Amino acid sequence: MLKAFTQREAIRQDIAGYCRHLMLSQQAVRICAEEATPRQEEFLHHILAEEMASRERSKKARLLNRAGFPVMKSFDNYEFGCVRLPPSLTKDDLLGCQFIPQKKNLVLYGPVGIGKTHMAIALGVKACTMGFRVRFHTVTDLVLRLTDARRLGNLERLTRELVQLDMLILDEWGYVPVDKEGSQLLFRVVADSYESKSLVLTTNLEFSKWGGIFTDEQMAAAMIDRLVHHGHLLLFEGESYRMRNALMRQT
Repeated sequence: MLKAFTQREAIRQDIAGYCRHLMLSQQAVRICAEEATPRQEEFLHHILAEEMASRERSKKARLLNRAGFPVMKSFDNYEFGCVRLPPSLTKDDLLGCQFIPQKKNLVLYGPVGIGKTHMAIALGVKACTMGFRVRFHTVTDLVLRLTDARRLGNLERLTRELVQLDMLILDEWGYVPVDKEGSQLLFRVVADSYESKSLVLTTNLEFSKWGGIFTDEQMAAAMIDRLVHHGHLLLFEGESYRMRNALMRQT
């Protein structure tokens, strides 16, 4: 008898929690306590649980769609042997996206073809499934979007969208030189993100050469200062995965 009473109380507590999450009143809980049979309570519990699960699935799908990943990646069979993590970041913390609520940045540095972009996308996909708002851009694409938005008078709207993110992935940082206007706009994104969201950068360019890419040594230094103050540097070393597995090379 006591066990059945305890189970009913647990079910009612779940129903109360579902109602809060679904922005419903607690009227259902009161009716359960006063009028419902155990089977009726179990049925209502099932319906609300299914609605919660459905909304969560829809939310994750929406976040993944909005993120703009070029392809979907995961950490299944990912080769961590080429990655050196800093002492301040464990593999479990990385895979658990613990750096996002801490608003810390990741700079993935190393030569091309050894998994930087794969890791960045896999982290972004994992973050979306955890309910975080993520956006993926190559630096070239983002600079083009920013300059077009400024020209069309939509810059503030685009920057507001970026500010609202939990994690912004900037791929191919420093691969292509950026003009003065683009550098200024990109600096604004980095400055707006400082201590408000996590930035994840992939780059094959050492910090000392950033000034030559972004046309202004002081601006590059200011970017680096904001990125490394609350950030982790992940070093990628080894032979290009794409070259190692290239069909032309095997032939």
